[in-house]
Amino acid sequence: MGSGRQGSRRTRRRAGHVQGSRSARRETPDALAAAHANDLAIQAEENVSFDHAWADPVSGTVFCISQAPSAEAVQRIHTRNGIPPAEIHEILMEV
Repeated sequence: MGSGRQGSRRTRRRAGHVQGSRSARRETPDALAAAHANDLAIQAEENVSFDHAWADPVSGTVFCISQAPSAEAVQRIHTRNGIPPAEIHEILMEV
């Protein structure tokens, strides 16, 4: 008997990750869009899905949210694009 939930497949879900970094340069909308596009271009190589990016142009703080098999996979993509995150937080629970 099932738990009453449809689609109760036992598959391992990729964890959500929030990345944050601070840049000395002030991000513009075009620079943020270009950096995000660079991540999207190679994300499949690490089975990562970058969902969204935000920036505070005054402080230079940039945040991204992604789905990935590990924080290391996220780190590798960002590092290859020259924007290694200062922090990566794994999100294990969502509602």
